[in-house]
Amino acid sequence: MSRLRKDPIVGRWIIVATERPKKPEEYIFEEPIDDVSTTECPFCRGNESKTPPEIASFRPENTLPNTEGWWVRVVPSKFPVLHIEGSMEREGSGIYDWMNGIGAHEIIIESPEHAIRLEDLSESQVEKVLWSYRDRILDLERDTRLRYVLVFKNQGWIAGSALNHAHSQIIATPVIPKFVKEKLDGAKSYYDYKERCIFCDIIRQELQAPERMVEETRHFIAMVPFAPRFPFETWIYPKKHLCSYVDVGKEEIMDFSRTLMHTLQRLGKVLNHPPYNFMLYTAPNRVPRRGHWHTLNDDFHWHLEIMPRLTRVAGFEWGSGFYINPTPPELAAQYLREVKL
Repeated sequence: MSRLRKDPIVGRWIIVATERPKKPEEYIFEEPIDDVSTTECPFCRGNESKTPPEIASFRPENTLPNTEGWWVRVVPSKFPVLHIEGSMEREGSGIYDWMNGIGAHEIIIESPEHAIRLEDLSESQVEKVLWSYRDRILDLERDTRLRYVLVFKNQGWIAGSALNHAHSQIIATPVIPKFVKEKLDGAKSYYDYKERCIFCDIIRQELQAPERMVEETRHFIAMVPFAPRFPFETWIYPKKHLCSYVDVGKEEIMDFSRTLMHTLQRLGKVLNHPPYNFMLYTAPNRVPRRGHWHTLNDDFHWHLEIMPRLTRVAGFEWGSGFYINPTPPELAAQYLREVKL
């Protein structure tokens, strides 16, 4: 019999199949062949002129912006969903409200090499990518029009990537996205009731009963959540309570890079290198606003969620809000834990 599980953060119910749990080899996906050559790919070294001018980069001091020699580049999206220029201009008509598409859309090119996955880069290279995330969030939060900065990665065509070149994206929005607000509200409600961070309580409980634990390091844990929406969904939490990713230090970034690489490598070995998405959830822009976020430093806890794209969301999920997960999280964690790195 299937079981319903309630996500303790946002209250979402999901269905976990227990009668015949799906095994890794039963997940099948196909992606188109990468037919973009390194001479055509705008993210490859030597093609710097094919992107908008870089916003930031990690490169040797003796190299110039928008030239070869870089390790990581950050450029504006050539096809942005939101634009930094302009004013908000909120308007309304009856019950309807709208505003201009103000925001930011940036691309973090993770390597000058074509067709290499993030988990296959060197540890020092991944550290530079993670530092880029922090630096860009810090910079974008200086714009008081921007309420939330989401860092995410689409790996593979099925996961939404248009180019087979390792890159992440950042989109900053003038409003807090609904799903993020649900997380924030859920965390605040728990804190108001218990005066404790729900994420810290989850970490403590999972460490005490580690059946869903994938890996523990000095500063982080990787685990399959109790109520995962998707099979092999995996979350990475910092053990230290910090509401914002921008507050991480050097030692934590180094450990985070190893934990992220190991988690993606485990997923790759168990699931034959699936397409995936990951999202970095951090605190919203802490612009002072009366009556808002007065407990944010205590109740929210930044983290990263990885979603292998193994199943399709169909009519029942869209219509009901339920998710059907054919692999119990305890079993998924066991498969991932047993991987030899």
